[in-house]
Amino acid sequence: MRAIWKGAVTFGLVNVPVKLYSATEDHDVPLHQVHDADGGRIRYKRVCELDGKVVPYEHIDRAYDDGEHTVVLTKEDLSSLPAERDREIEVVEFVPTEQIDPIMLDRTYYLEPDSKSTKAYVLLRRTLEETERTAVVKFALRQRTRLAALRVRGDVLVLQTLLWADEVREADFPSLSDDVKISAKELAMSSQLVESFESDFSPEQFEDEYQVQLRRLIDAKIERGESVDSAETFGEEAGGEAEGAEVIDLMDALRKSVEEAKAKRKSG
Repeated sequence: MRAIWKGAVTFGLVNVPVKLYSATEDHDVPLHQVHDADGGRIRYKRVCELDGKVVPYEHIDRAYDDGEHTVVLTKEDLSSLPAERDREIEVVEFVPTEQIDPIMLDRTYYLEPDSKSTKAYVLLRRTLEETERTAVVKFALRQRTRLAALRVRGDVLVLQTLLWADEVREADFPSLSDDVKISAKELAMSSQLVESFESDFSPEQFEDEYQVQLRRLIDAKIERGESVDSAETFGEEAGGEAEGAEVIDLMDALRKSVEEAKAKRKSG
């Protein structure tokens, strides 16, 4: 795996240098669009509406349009934002794990310790395990401020980005308020049905049947000679990281962090 981000988890004065890795990957068979008449590859090009020319990616900026004004934001503009330059995964609070609604979970990442000493990493992992809490954190990744849940999976710290509260839609269905009568007998029968399907979840026993069948179809077409030369048909394809600082005296950092937290609580 290749690290996509480097920084440090910080809680109080404790600093845990880490590398960030994508924990999941897409297993779908990649498919392209082709012309049904001759199998030629269909490609999308970035064309400027003013001069009609194809624009290289490095010359593309972003813009916001409110219907009346257009504001162009250059790469320099976006990289100058303080949040984007920040290389810290800041712990905001530790919450009971059950308080995080699964509907808010988005992408999952692994955190690898990025230091000769893994003591701070193991300390954070053990603390989350012992307290049965999840750390709610904030950090910046790919020009976006992210809210995330930091938890433990086996021996590794896992970071799961969260949707913001206003990104979760409410289930506003009038039918949910209908007065529906469920008899005790119906409920008992339904419970028996559940019992007949009871099992321990083993994700490895399930497979994506559509992708399996699609792969078999592709292999069968290749075996029957129903394929074409990709090069002839598709043509040629278009062709400063901050190191996390190591905390020397971990106990001293912990002690000072606890004292600061107590002082804030008293003043509040």
